[in-house]
Amino acid sequence: MNWPAIRAIYGFEMARTWRTLLQSIVAPVISTSLYFVVFGAAIGGRITTIEGVPYGAFIVPGLIMLTLLTQSIANASFGIYFPRFSGTIYEILSAPVSAVEIVAGYVGAAATKSVLLGLIILATSWLFVPLRIEHPLFMVLFLVLTAVTFSLFGFVIGLWADGFEKLQLVPLLIVTPLTFLGGSFYAIDMLPPVWRAVSLLNPVVYLISGFRWSFYGRADVSLPLSLGMALVFLAACLAAIAWIFRTGYRLKS
Repeated sequence: MNWPAIRAIYGFEMARTWRTLLQSIVAPVISTSLYFVVFGAAIGGRITTIEGVPYGAFIVPGLIMLTLLTQSIANASFGIYFPRFSGTIYEILSAPVSAVEIVAGYVGAAATKSVLLGLIILATSWLFVPLRIEHPLFMVLFLVLTAVTFSLFGFVIGLWADGFEKLQLVPLLIVTPLTFLGGSFYAIDMLPPVWRAVSLLNPVVYLISGFRWSFYGRADVSLPLSLGMALVFLAACLAAIAWIFRTGYRLKS
């Protein structure tokens, strides 16, 4: 394993974050804080508790997951797309660096930024609502697993996109709506049976449910099923990246 190469790619991507601190960290934290104010105060005044959890505290895992998913995709997709756009990707591909090392550098940096952002939002949420974390190890597991998985997904999008518009296409039109409909602001058990069955087709439901279970010990689906779905999506992203590097899709043209 070429560790200096991984550190170089990782360090470059992390340095870009510190140069754009306002955009990378401050802006997502402020926007998420607005969700706390609007949903926690306005809607929380009408919905006092869900499954015994105050509404303001109930939505915290969903809001963290919303930010984690979107930022993981954005960080990883832009990180690999810009070298393709500028042509510097050929320097990386011609260097003695394997596909595993390239992915580790870019995805590792994107996941690190997302986890850091998630922890900052978690700390910020304590300013608005009382929180408890019943299973902190599982909370960290879901946080890291989701960040890595969706950073890999963002890496795939960055390789697939042939323009800056396509970088925003999947996050805005697919991932964000699925997150809002995945139980971020409500328990899917509150839905009619038909719509609950439809919601179970949404893969984000399993991520939010497992993450919320780590906080309050309550979930819409079982913990093993949540972990299993997360691992399946992780395997699918790894398989897609392996195919891209094996075939040279979007890398050699």
